[in-house]
Amino acid sequence: MANPWAGEVAVRIDGVSHDCKLTLGTLAELETALGEGSLVSLARRFESGDFSGRDVMAVIVAGLRGGGWTGTSDQLLTAEIEGGPVGAAKVAALLLTRAFAAPA
Repeated sequence: MANPWAGEVAVRIDGVSHDCKLTLGTLAELETALGEGSLVSLARRFESGDFSGRDVMAVIVAGLRGGGWTGTSDQLLTAEIEGGPVGAAKVAALLLTRAFAAPA
């Protein structure tokens, strides 16, 4: 079960629950993968709604890796993420929020 106080978010992929977490290492990989100068600019894109599907997938893959998942982003291309694109975007946004703030 995901622990929000540890920055974790649960996501169901193909019916299986996974705990995700953005670690310092996965955040650095995320910056590189998305060509972002900073994570603040990525977070701003999510806040404004100006994010892409690539952004969502990259954040989820980073979170899954931070949670110990050993899969690849290619495996997620055909996977069913609970809630569809909107559910995936919510998970990505929550991961970014929890990486930098304690839950309310």
